Amino acid sequence: MNNVVAEMLLTTPAPAAIWATLWILTLPAMLLLASPRAMRNPWQTLRETVGWLRDRTEERRELALEAIAATQFAEEVRVAADRAALAADRWQERWEQTTDEVTDAWQAWLDADARLRTRRAGAVFGTPWSAQTPTEYAARERFLHKAVRTAADQGWLPAAAVADALAGRAGWDARLHPLEQELVVLRAAAGHLRDHYERAVAAEQSAAHDAELARRTRDSLRQESWTATARAAELRHHLPAELTTAEPATKRALAAAWR
Repeated sequence: MNNVVAEMLLTTPAPAAIWATLWILTLPAMLLLASPRAMRNPWQTLRETVGWLRDRTEERRELALEAIAATQFAEEVRVAADRAALAADRWQERWEQTTDEVTDAWQAWLDADARLRTRRAGAVFGTPWSAQTPTEYAARERFLHKAVRTAADQGWLPAAAVADALAGRAGWDARLHPLEQELVVLRAAAGHLRDHYERAVAAEQSAAHDAELARRTRDSLRQESWTATARAAELRHHLPAELTTAEPATKRALAAAWR
């Protein structure tokens, strides 16, 4: 019989609430009957009992508030940890991307330097004089413009180099022989690709730093989330009954009402 009553009280909340209410209501009478001192001064005993009940109620309220705060904090830290994990993945992908860009930039620079060295080897035989007639000048100008545009299309030179060559500025000289113009283009391309490689290295180092920082933030928040979740679990039995099964939005509203 005792087991049946106990099971009913544990599984059905209504009888348990009724039993608790009856117990609280009969407690003063039980204390009066159980204590000779209470029989001599019942009003003093009753005041002390009421004070004890008030303290007990306040203590339960404080524990409930602490449990609510711990539960909310655990949820907030969990969300922050999930977001930090996503951010860490994105920074890792960015770092891997910059690593590939460094490899490509390094190879492009090596290829440009090899083309330049090959052209320099051929330049030891010298080049003809600069253009002497308008026809020669026009032909060399067309060659220069085409060579610069081709280099820019292949990524060896920046797009701005085309505009500079068309305007005859930034060192582009249409009077030079095509062989010498080709050497100038290859030299400019090697310098541009070297600068591109150095920028890629700096970007890769920055991305590596950011990825490491993101990983540390993720790991720190994960640890804090585990600790907060364990603390919330310890205090869970102090939560008001209506908060244990409510939806997240409802929980926030009920938690605010409890305060």
